[in-house]
Parts: sequence; structure tokens; C-alpha cells
Amino acid sequence: MSKSLASLDFGRKVCSDPALSESREWLVTNGIGGYASGTIAGILTRRYHGLLVAALKPPLGRTLLVTKFDETADYDGYQYDLAANRWASGTIDPMGYVYLERFYLDGAIPVWNYTLADALLEKQIWMENGVNTTYVRYTLRRGTKPLTLSLRALVNYRDYHSTTRDDLPMQVSPVEHGLRIEAYPGATPFYLFSEDVGAIPQHDWYRSYRLAVEAMRGLDDTENHLCAASFTATLQPGQSLTIIASAESTPDLNGEAAHTRRRDYEQGLLLKSRESNGMIVLPQLILAADQFIVRRALPTDPDGQSIIAGYHWFGDWGRDTMISLPGLTLTTGRTDVARRILRTFSHFVDQGMLPNRFPDAGEIPEYNTVDATLWYFEAIRAYYAKTGDLDLVRELFPVLAGIIDWHVRGTRYQIHVDPADGLLFAGEPGVQLTWMDAKIGDWVVTPRIGKPVEINALWYNALRAMADFAAALGEEATPYTAQADKTLSGFDRFWCADLDYCYDVLDTPNGNDSSLRPNQLLAVSLPHSPLSAERQRAVVEACARRLITSHGLRSLTFEHPDYVGRYEGGPAQRDSVYHQGTVWAWLIGPFVSAHLRVYKDPAVAQSFLLPLLHHLRDHGVGSISEIFDGNFPFIARGCCAQAWSVAEVLRAWYETVTAE
Repeated sequence: MSKSLASLDFGRKVCSDPALSESREWLVTNGIGGYASGTIAGILTRRYHGLLVAALKPPLGRTLLVTKFDETADYDGYQYDLAANRWASGTIDPMGYVYLERFYLDGAIPVWNYTLADALLEKQIWMENGVNTTYVRYTLRRGTKPLTLSLRALVNYRDYHSTTRDDLPMQVSPVEHGLRIEAYPGATPFYLFSEDVGAIPQHDWYRSYRLAVEAMRGLDDTENHLCAASFTATLQPGQSLTIIASAESTPDLNGEAAHTRRRDYEQGLLLKSRESNGMIVLPQLILAADQFIVRRALPTDPDGQSIIAGYHWFGDWGRDTMISLPGLTLTTGRTDVARRILRTFSHFVDQGMLPNRFPDAGEIPEYNTVDATLWYFEAIRAYYAKTGDLDLVRELFPVLAGIIDWHVRGTRYQIHVDPADGLLFAGEPGVQLTWMDAKIGDWVVTPRIGKPVEINALWYNALRAMADFAAALGEEATPYTAQADKTLSGFDRFWCADLDYCYDVLDTPNGNDSSLRPNQLLAVSLPHSPLSAERQRAVVEACARRLITSHGLRSLTFEHPDYVGRYEGGPAQRDSVYHQGTVWAWLIGPFVSAHLRVYKDPAVAQSFLLPLLHHLRDHGVGSISEIFDGNFPFIARGCCAQAWSVAEVLRAWYETVTAE
């Protein structure tokens, strides 16, 4: 990765311009589903921003506890308001970003440099791995006089999807080294600590913060927060102050030690990649990959793990987890994590299906997916190819065999193999089963009832993988080979000779759907392709000419009458175009793999990934967004950090590097 691509360092051109600095978001995470996030400018633009969004029921139950610290500095007789807030009137006051000279990522730790005359005040934010604790550290890096720093701690207590409009009966009480805050009787208490300075309890509501991004999304866009405490300390040049926000009553109060642990943890991630691959591939994305890996403890396995689909609002989804697993774990040398995730999800297989998602409230998973289960086979295949771990294949083989049996004879939502052609049918009215899963009320926007092309490419790939697993284990492989052969023969039905590419869905209630979508790329990119070399090339060329953009592939060709090139408006408007032209970054991975397979030119294939590496500077700093507009200038939308976007760029980049 070139220095220009790796450098996530911004000067005044970005920092002091609120239009630029509030459009760039930072993110730190704790490995159990909690996070801290905001904008470079310090302006709250989303309901999801906060210094401590704790996962009270890891990896979910995410709750905003501590919103932000508003800082004021006194230096050499002058006062500097370093905070930045937008109010309901639209006014920004104060405008602390005018003092912001530099913002950069030190590894994955966001760092702000404020210049106040000849003084330079540095702020860093990170989280402790494995606990709901955020550290905010201020250091006077230079100056000829002492600097007095005052902080106002703004807190809340709400589900991270909601907003607070009515005052809560917050109880703020002193404890050793800080304060204890309880929103109401029975609420989980949380704390503000400092080993360096005392906390002064306060109880002042600050009302009508304006959340600009929520306004754009057509959602409730004003909120109130409570100023629960203030801290004041005088720093000499070289001296630091650490404030800790925690849902734990006894976090480590030593900011220096906590910072060292965080740096050592990140260096360990990079070292694992080097030891596994003999190289470090895209170090910033290796650190970004870690942000999605979370603990999902099971009664029988406290070390269970999963993958958060995206920040800020997604939990762990079966589909996203299995698509993301190779890129987030195998290309980063974290095969132990991959193994735990694969074992964890085996406990949730039900009627031959993996869960679609785990709800934010409650532990009963939802099973409305046809592809998550099939991606499970590919994730296990990729893991076995990387590790040669036949023991895990042996452990999971009965689960996989049961999945195949359920799919052949039929499971939920009419998912079954059609004995006439060996293809997998899925779907019934009112249910969304594929990754194109937008639903508005009872309206499934892209129902795709029938035999979707990517589902059958995945089914064929799963059957071939099962035959290979069986052979490696000394089990009978013939049933899987025979079923795969029948599916291969039936897959010929997908070819639309008039258009020279694959139908998107066969046997829908309205016949065969010839819409040009990127789903057919999986019939080329997966290890076992059901297409001839000639047809593989035709698919890649069709997608390259009419779907590819700088940041991924459009979900529908711009020539289609249902195409919409901008993802904007309220929830219903946005959901209605989610897969009707919106660009998805994760699809660049299958495209690059397919392109490499067809043209065998690693440098050209890799060139399609470069714009997404430049994008690391544009939205979620150091990460890759979920989606983009289908029309120029391809504005980033949705989650600012998406697991499968990061994963597929990592996986595809690694594939092109190792193919050279």
C-alpha cells in the first residue's frame, strides 16, 4: 500500500471546514459490540454518535451512555472553546474546529491537535478491548505556559436507535475517583472517572442538539443531553489528563497503561498478518477489520464469536458474517477467530438454516435467509483451504450434511431443490430471503421468488465443497457429486443467449427475470463455477460495461426502467431504492475475483480496488462504507463502516497480490 493511500492525516483544509470535517466520522470499538464514534469536527450529526455506546448484552443491547465532552481551554489569559455543537436553529456554537490544526489516525486511535497561540493540545480516544470503557486523553504537547482545561461531560441513557426528548431522572453521585450515574432505578449504572483530577457533579440539560444526518434521512433530528459533571485541570507542557467513561465500576484508571495496551493490541494484529502471510496486506484495513469482530458467548462456549455487519446500526447477521469471514479473519492471519465463528454459528443451525440476524432486543434469531447458510459452506471451505484443519471439518460435517438434506427435501419459506432441474427454489409472498432484502411494511421491494442465480451458484459451490469434505474425511461423496452434477446441468437454464448473460431469477411468478444485476458474478467468482469459460467472460464483460463504478457495482443496470441513481430521502424512499441501482462496495470483491479468473491479469484486477482505498479518507475514516449513489459523484451512504465492504477489499487485494 503506497504512502499516499495509507496516510489518514488531515490538515486545516479539512479540519477547519465544517462541511468537510463533519462529513468524516471516526470509530473505535471494544470487541464486544460497544463503540465510540463522532465526527472530526466534534459536531453530533447522528443519533448513533457517542463517547460510550455500551453493549449491555454483548454483542447487542447497545445503549448510549456518554455522549461527548465539551472542552474549554484557558491559555495565556485567553479562553478557547474547543467544542462544536449544532443547535435546532442551525447555528453552530461554539465552533471549536477553528482551532483544530490536525486530525489523524494513530493506528486506529483518532487524534486531534488543537493549536492555541503557541500551545498544542492533543486529544486521543480509544476503548479497552473486552469491556465497555472509553478513554479520552489530553496532552499538552507544547507551550510556554500552563494550560487550564475544563470539560463538561454530557450523558444520556437510551437505545442507540432512538433519541431523548424528555428529561430523565438522572442520579449523579460521587464515588472514589469520579461519579456514578444512574438514569432511573434499575438502569445499568455507569461512571466517569479520572485519576488525575476530581469531578464536580452537575445536572443541567442541554436541549435541542440538531442531528443533520438524521434530518437528511427523514428521521427525528433533535435531541437533549444532560451535563452530569465537569472536570478542570491545569496541564504543564508534556503533562496528560485522562478521563474515563465506563459501564464498569473498576476500570483501570491508568491512562498511560491503557494506551500502551491498546497500541500493543493493534501491533499484535499486524504481526499476526505478517506471520500468517509473510507480509502485511493493507495495514489500515487490518485494523478496520478488527472493529467488526465481536464476542458472542454461548452457554456451552464462552469464547464464541461473531461479526457485526456494520456501524453504526447493524448487529451480527448470518449472511454478512459468512461473506465477511474470509477477508476479516483469514487474510489477516486470525484463523483462530475464524474457527470460533464457524463453531459458534453451528449452534444456531435450525431446520438446515443459519440465522439471518440476531435482534437487538432478545436472543431469538430470525431465519429469513436462503443465502447465509450457503455462504457458511464457502466460509468453511476457505478456512480449510487456508489451515488444513480437518478436525473442524470433521466436527461440522454432520451439521453440513443435515443442511444439505433439509434443502433437498425442503425447509422454511419454500426453500427446496426442484427435482426436475436440481436447482434451488426459494421464496414466498411477503418474505425477503436474498441479500436484496429491502422491505417496506408488507412490500418486499425485490422479492426474487423462484430460483435466484447467486443462490444456485452458491448451492452448486456448496455441493462441490461437500464432496471434497467427504472425500477428505473418508465419507461417501457420491450423493453430493451426483446432486452437484444435476445442478450443473440445470444451471444451463440461467443462460440468456439473446442478452449474453445470466437471468437473475428463473421461474418467478412472472416468468424468468432478465434484469442485469451483479448477482450472476458469483457464478464466476466462487471456486466452483457452473459456467463455461466463454460464459464466464461474457458475464464479467456485461457487469464491467454496465454495473461497475469507482466504489463497487450498481445493484441494477442504469438502463433498467426501475433504476434509481440516488439513495436519499426518508426511510421508505431509501428502502425502495436500496437494491435498485444503489452501489454496493462489497460486490467489488466478487467482481475482482471474477475478472482475475477470466483475464488472469492481477494488476488490472487490482486497479479496480484502488478507488476504495482512497475512500478511506472520505466517510468513515479508515474504513469502507456500505453503499454509494449509483450516479455521479457516487456519494457514500448508509453505514460509514461495513464489514463485508472491508472484508471483500482485503480478500480481493490479497488474492491479486498472491496471484502475481
